Amino acid sequence: MKWEEVRKIYPERFIKIQILEAHIEDSVRYIDDMAVVKAFDDEREATRELVRTKDDEIVYHTGKQKLEVPIKQIFGFRGAV
Repeated sequence: MKWEEVRKIYPERFIKIQILEAHIEDSVRYIDDMAVVKAFDDEREATRELVRTKDDEIVYHTGKQKLEVPIKQIFGFRGAV
């Protein structure tokens, strides 16, 4: 599903999405294809769900024109060695 479709089906709501396809340009992750997992009317419930997200899941508001996720470098984090 594309972001434009999601915004039409779930106007002005928070949604949890599963990222199916994405690409990165200039430290920004652009989501190309997604599946809606759940929609929320309540911001508090959406925030609680955000904390529980796993890899390739995000919670986002459909009021945003574009679905862009900035990638921030975490200095000092090296991951598994």
